Amino acid sequence: MTHQPEPTTAPPKPALATPAKPAAPAGLPTKPMSHSKMDHRQMDHSKMAGHDHGAMLADFLRRFWVCVALSVPVIGLSRMFQQLVGYHLVLPYGTPVVLVLATVIYGYGGWPFFSGTVRELRSRQPGMMSLVAVAITVAYGYSVVVLLGWLRGTDLLLELATLLDIMLLGHYLEMKSVAGASRALELLVQLLPAEAHQKQGDVLNDVQVSALVVGDVVLVRPGERMPADGEVVAGSSAVNESMLTGESTPAPKQAGAKVIAGSLNGTGALTVRVTHQGADSYLSKVVQLVAEAQNTKSQTQTLADRAAGWLTGLSLVAGLGTLAAWLWLGKGAAFAIERMVTVMVTACPHALGMAIPLVVAISTSISARKGLLIRNRTAFEEARKITAMVFDKTGTLTEGSFGVTRVQVLAAGLDEAALLGTAAALEQQSQHPIAQGIVDEAKKRSLPLPAIQNFNSLTGKGVAATVTGQAVVVASPGYLTEKNIALPPAAVSNGAETVVFVLIEGQLAGYIALADRIRPDSQDAVRRLQQQGIKVYMATGDNQQVADAVAKTLGLDGVYAEVLPGQKVKIIKDLQAKGQFVAMTGDGVNDAPALAQANVGIAVGSGTDIAAETADIILVNSRPTDITNLVEFGKATYDKMRQNLFWATGYNVIALPLAAGVLYPHFVLSPAMGAVLMSVSTVIVALNAQLLRRKLA
Repeated sequence: MTHQPEPTTAPPKPALATPAKPAAPAGLPTKPMSHSKMDHRQMDHSKMAGHDHGAMLADFLRRFWVCVALSVPVIGLSRMFQQLVGYHLVLPYGTPVVLVLATVIYGYGGWPFFSGTVRELRSRQPGMMSLVAVAITVAYGYSVVVLLGWLRGTDLLLELATLLDIMLLGHYLEMKSVAGASRALELLVQLLPAEAHQKQGDVLNDVQVSALVVGDVVLVRPGERMPADGEVVAGSSAVNESMLTGESTPAPKQAGAKVIAGSLNGTGALTVRVTHQGADSYLSKVVQLVAEAQNTKSQTQTLADRAAGWLTGLSLVAGLGTLAAWLWLGKGAAFAIERMVTVMVTACPHALGMAIPLVVAISTSISARKGLLIRNRTAFEEARKITAMVFDKTGTLTEGSFGVTRVQVLAAGLDEAALLGTAAALEQQSQHPIAQGIVDEAKKRSLPLPAIQNFNSLTGKGVAATVTGQAVVVASPGYLTEKNIALPPAAVSNGAETVVFVLIEGQLAGYIALADRIRPDSQDAVRRLQQQGIKVYMATGDNQQVADAVAKTLGLDGVYAEVLPGQKVKIIKDLQAKGQFVAMTGDGVNDAPALAQANVGIAVGSGTDIAAETADIILVNSRPTDITNLVEFGKATYDKMRQNLFWATGYNVIALPLAAGVLYPHFVLSPAMGAVLMSVSTVIVALNAQLLRRKLA
C-alpha cells in the first residue's frame, strides 16, 4: 500500500551537519594536557587518551611517597597522636621542624589541588579541587596559628598529613583505574604505521606515512598495516579490518578492492594506490567522530554536572554550618574546624563528576570497535526507548545490488555453468546493474568466459554477440514477447526478481533470475527487534509488489511502498503522533530528512564515505543486526550510568551526617576516614564503569 500520513505538529529535530574535517590535515587528534591544570569535576575523563598517563601517574605516586615520608615525623611529633598512642616525645626545635615539614607537605602535596582550584575558579565552577584546597588550607592555617602560640588549642597536622596522603593515593588509584577508559581510541591512533614502502617504477623507497599523497603507489608486505586508504592495483590477500569495522572475518582483497589505513594485511603482498590520506582517511574520521561523541554531553551528563555543582555548594554551606554549629554548642575551635574539614572532604563530588564521562568513554570506544559510530550521545542513550523501527529497503535490509537467485537451463546439451558463463561473457561489456550482477556471479564461481565477437547492444532489450560461431542474445522478457517466444511459466517474475533470457541461434536456451538480495542477517535483526517489543516497518520507493515480497520474507509489521524521500518524513511524524519513539535507518543521504525527523537517526555506510553520512549513529558495516546491538548497547550504557550515579551520590547520604558529627560522642568520622570514603566511592565508580566492557563484549 502507498501510505500518505497526515503531517503532525511534532517538533522536527534539527538536521545534523556533516562533521567538519580535523584541523590538522596530516594528523590524528591528540592533545596533551598537564594534570596539574585539570579540573577533576568538570574534566571529561574520556579525553585522557591523548594525555601522558605514565607521567601523570608517576607524578602523583612521587608526591604520595614524598608526603608519606615527611608525614612520619610530623605524625610522630603530633600531640594528638602521642596522646592516642600513649607516649611523650619532645625534640629540640621540634616545633619549627614540624612546621617546616608540614609546610612542605601542604605545598608539595597540595599543589595539584591548588592548580585545579585556579582552573575551577577561572571557569566559575568550583568543584572538588576547590573543596580539598579549602579543607587543607583551613587545617594548615589553623595548625600554624596554634603552633606559633597565637591561639590556644590542638593543631590539626595529623589530619592534614593523613588527609593529603590519602587524597594523593586515592587520586593515583582512581587515575590508574580510569586510564584505560579510552584505550580503544588510543589504539586506533596507534594503528597507522610510521613508514610506507613507496613504489617508483621498480624502485622501493621507505618514506614517512605523512609524506604520502593521493596517487602514490605503495607496497604492503604480508603482516604489515595499510599506511593509507587506497585501492589495490596488484596482488591478492585477506585483510583484517576488525579493529576498524568490527568485522571479525578477514576481508579478501584483490585488484580493484578498497583498503583502509590501519588494517592488517594477511599472507599476500598488495600494491596499493593511495586514494585518501591524513585527515581524509577513514581512520582519522573514525577517531574524530569517536572523540566528538566522547566530548559531547548528553542530557544525563548535563544533569550529573548540575548535581555535582549543587553538591559543591552544599558541601561549602554544610561545612561552614557545621563549624558554626559546633562553635555555638561550645566545642573548641579545633574540633569545629576538624568537623568542617571532614564535611568538605567527604562531600567532594569527584565520583559524581566522573560517573558519566567514564561510561561515555568506554561505551563510545567499544561501540566504534563494534562498527557503531556515535555522533549524538543523547540519541544513543535514548535508543533504549525505541518502540518503532523504520527501515529503508535498498542497501539496508537488502544488499543494494543485484545478485543471481536462480539459473535455469532449458536447452539440451547445455549445463548451468556454460549458460551463466556465456551470459556473463556478453554482459561484461555492459555497465547495467543487472549485467554486473551476472558477471559477479560468474566470478564467484570462477567460470571461464568464452571469447565473443560482433558485440551489439539492443537498446532497452538486451545485448547480442557471436560466441564460438553461434549467435547469442541475452535479453529481457519484452524481447521474447516481440519475437513471439512464449515465456516459461516458471520464469514469470514473483515481483521480487528480475529475469533475463539467453537465446542461442534464436532458440530459448535458459534464463537467469536476479534480485536485490535480502542481507543474510536481516531476518535475525527483525526477529530480535520484535522480541524486544519493537515494531519493525519498511519505507521504500520500490514498487508495491517488490516491497510486499521483502516484507513477507522478513515478517515485518508494516510496509510503505512507492514513497519519495520527503514522504518518509510524514511516515515518521505519523508514527510519532501515535506515541511511538521512532528510529529511522537509511542511507544517510536520500533519507536525510527522515533521519533528522526521527527520534534516533541511523545511517548505514562503510569505507571512506563514512563522514558523508547524516545521522545520530552510523553503522560502519551496514549490518541490520548492528541495530539490535545499538539498542542493547544503549540500554546497557544507560543502566551503568544510573548505577554510577547511585554509587556517586548514595554514600553521601550516610557519610555527610557522620562527617558533621551527628553521632558524637559515640562515633566521630575523622578527616582521613572521610577522604578514604570519598576515594573508595570514586574507585567503585571507576571499576563499575569498567564492567561495561564485559557487558558489551
